[in-house]
Amino acid sequence: MNFGEIAPDAYKLLLQLDGYARRNVDHVLMELVKLRASMLNGCSFCVDMHSSDAIAAGESTQRLFAVSAWRESGFFSPAERLALELTDAVTRLGEHGVPQELWDRAAARWSEKELADLLVLIVSINSLNRLGVTLDTGKDRELV
Repeated sequence: MNFGEIAPDAYKLLLQLDGYARRNVDHVLMELVKLRASMLNGCSFCVDMHSSDAIAAGESTQRLFAVSAWRESGFFSPAERLALELTDAVTRLGEHGVPQELWDRAAARWSEKELADLLVLIVSINSLNRLGVTLDTGKDRELV
């Protein structure tokens, strides 16, 4: 299915959400979050795209490879580690939601606006990942 052709208004809204995040979240942090969520969701199209985008923007391959094992890696700043932890929690949202302790640490680190923008980013990439995986876009590298 070509989602962009079948439901263009819905697809445009998803892209607008992504555009909002691009304008409001630090670019380096954005690519790390997108890559991590895409890895967790098994979206090969997005893993390829976001790792390529990050490399083109100057990110090191060492850090990108380490995103898969970020908890064991020393390559990330405290803020990046917290964003990756929040990405894991929101992406793997369980019965009890995001742990309060994690939410409290995130709220202490970022302003409400910054935290809201980060959540928009995480929700946006998860939505796009779910489309990509559902539509099996990894095989032909086309989402729309």
